[in-house]
Amino acid sequence: MARTLTSTAKIAVGSILVGLAVLGLKALAWWMTGSIALLSDAMESTVNVATAIAALIAIRVAARPADSNHPFGHHKAEFMSAVLEGVMIIIAALLIFREAVQGFLEPRVLDAPLEGLAVNVVANILNAVWCWVLITRGRALRSPALVADGKHLLSDVISSVGVTAGVLLAILTGWWVLDPALAALVAVNILWSGWKVMTASLSGLMDEAVPEGELEMIRGVISEAGEGAIEAHDLKTRHAGQATFIEFHLVVDGQATVTQAHDICDRIEKALKARVPDARITIHVEPDDKAKHSGVVVL
Repeated sequence: MARTLTSTAKIAVGSILVGLAVLGLKALAWWMTGSIALLSDAMESTVNVATAIAALIAIRVAARPADSNHPFGHHKAEFMSAVLEGVMIIIAALLIFREAVQGFLEPRVLDAPLEGLAVNVVANILNAVWCWVLITRGRALRSPALVADGKHLLSDVISSVGVTAGVLLAILTGWWVLDPALAALVAVNILWSGWKVMTASLSGLMDEAVPEGELEMIRGVISEAGEGAIEAHDLKTRHAGQATFIEFHLVVDGQATVTQAHDICDRIEKALKARVPDARITIHVEPDDKAKHSGVVVL
């Protein structure tokens, strides 16, 4: 567990460093050209840096052990970070809209556009590589903060490609009004990205159950490992950051001893933890007269 958290924190620190490098390159591209579309790209990178810092703080908080005030741990801190990221994305989009309106009112010819675009392409390549790292490693480490950061970065990569192509088209055609039009499109894309990040994070804060496929796997593990029990019912699950909480009622023979019931629970817990990383399991044992004849039938 300690190694996983260390890896997650290192990736979060890497996001800050990459974000600063990309921000510097995109700001340079905007300074060279005066393009509102490239300015919108740079503004989104500002959000990237701020949210990467928020993600690192959330990951460090989520890694704290449970205490008297937080007996279930601090795992939801990562969801709070992702919600904050969504809010910041939306604010950035509104600021870009403002710049786009100004550009429509006063369109201008771009300075050194090809050189600025070349700098922007380098920044976009760096972003694309890091986006892949964030999403793949975030999923492997079960970190909502890293995955949310990666998905936001993916929208940044896509919009940057569109901005580059659009600014190039403006250069070739002389239609400089395309520059603020592209900035407005970037803002729309950012708004959509922020909405998706927020809704995904809110589902975690609302204790949404694990996906149906994972739930079926959990039922199967309980059925296979619960030899000696009769059934398991009232199965409930939820995600909280890297942790998966699983609780259910386990029906055993009313004549079974406490030790026998405890051994069955230990076996089920061991099997579940082998299949579900960082599982937090609560089992309520009941005698056979409490059977509901529903839920998980033990094989």
